[in-house]
Amino acid sequence: MADYYFYVLHTADDKLYAGTSDDYLRRFETHKAFKGAKFTKVKSHHPLSLIYVEKFDSKGEALSFENKFKRLTRVQKDDYIQTHQNLIKEIVV
Repeated sequence: MADYYFYVLHTADDKLYAGTSDDYLRRFETHKAFKGAKFTKVKSHHPLSLIYVEKFDSKGEALSFENKFKRLTRVQKDDYIQTHQNLIKEIVV
């Protein structure tokens, strides 16, 4: 089974965008090119920053977590990212 990733982007207008992908760096480049999700096609959201990545063992697990994350308040999302920020260093580096 292939790894799947949950990722969070921070936008220029201080919004968060959460998604899943089997290749989060490729997906990030797609978002930066104004392609992909409707949300990231809007120019006011650019530039984008990749601020969080978490690896899951399956697409289903990643999608389930994405759904839970999207139901959190902004404060809860920020707290989660801050608490788990070491994960992005392990994956990206």
